[in-house]
Amino acid sequence: MNDQFTSQAFRDPALVSQLVTQINKLASAVAKRLARPVQVMEVCGGHTHAIFHSGINQLLNKDLEFIHGPGCPVCVLPTEAIDQAAFVAQQPDTILTSFGDVLRVPGSEGSLQQIKAKGADIRVLYSPFDAIELAQTNPDKQVVFFAIGFDTTMPSIAFTILEAKRRKLANIKFLCFHIRLLPTLTTLLDKGEVKLDGFVGPGHVSIVLGTKVYTPIAQKYHKPLVIAGFEPVDFLQAVLQLLLQLQQGRCEIENAYTRVVSEHGNLAAQNAMKRVFENSVISWRGMGNIPHSVGSLKADYALFDASKGLAQRPAGRQEPSYCAQVLIGKRKPDQCPYFRKTCNPENPLGALMVSSEGACAAYHKYKQSSPQAVQQEAPADG
Repeated sequence: MNDQFTSQAFRDPALVSQLVTQINKLASAVAKRLARPVQVMEVCGGHTHAIFHSGINQLLNKDLEFIHGPGCPVCVLPTEAIDQAAFVAQQPDTILTSFGDVLRVPGSEGSLQQIKAKGADIRVLYSPFDAIELAQTNPDKQVVFFAIGFDTTMPSIAFTILEAKRRKLANIKFLCFHIRLLPTLTTLLDKGEVKLDGFVGPGHVSIVLGTKVYTPIAQKYHKPLVIAGFEPVDFLQAVLQLLLQLQQGRCEIENAYTRVVSEHGNLAAQNAMKRVFENSVISWRGMGNIPHSVGSLKADYALFDASKGLAQRPAGRQEPSYCAQVLIGKRKPDQCPYFRKTCNPENPLGALMVSSEGACAAYHKYKQSSPQAVQQEAPADG
């Protein structure tokens, strides 16, 4: 294997040092012109964890500020989604399956993990295709896959549903709460609640969607976006390219993750998504209603839709308002009065402390207490 494609090459200390020096110099120049720090949103929760895990936050100067975006699929799930999954899980002869992180997200009646402890048959699967095998080996059970995620996971769910239809399985359904990334970003920009100079674009989503899909971010909203990978050199290279655009007054969509992301993305995955899903709307946590944001099942696949006939259950539990503010970048996790006090990984008040991509989980795991952290007693806001 060529050395340039080994993981160690993307963690090379000398190259990291070189990139950091260039970034700090550029950030200072751009910040001086703006008369404030350069504010860059890293969209993906995986990037947030990469920043702190690799210590990038300690290497870059204060002229560059990262704003943590809503790119964590577990974090944006509305309480309604957890409540519907919990209701389904407690039905007779039902096996609820999903990915691991979502089991610990608090719902109105507790988390799915707590409901599992009370006797519900809830199982963690690493692939939605495993749900097909589970349905075939348990013909007397109704198997429901709680499907969440951005455009990254939608193709695997679509292919699984297509296969379930091909096999004519009658005992498998999908409770779908997918969220599309581009409508999420455009809604964030339309609201205008957070000052942003540009975006570090997500790596995994872009493998599916390609680079061309982000064109409106540059053309309509006049924000540069550079797609990044998850190794230190990947991420720093994207930041450098973004700062160069800001310095030169350009506004373009660039790709710093060319070894896996192409202009048009994965066409087979996109076609499967178009075949199975249609756009709809739901109120996402912290974001409100986002038009065209949800991947709901088309009529041809209604037999596999676990949400059919489910009433919307009013949420009895509300998480702190700070969660929504952190989710859209209005606050940092350590500016929340609950952080590391009543909210921690063992007792999460919200999804951002649960998810492996959540900003609060990243701060708790990697970041030392900040002198700017809010110290007052937590108000009773929910």
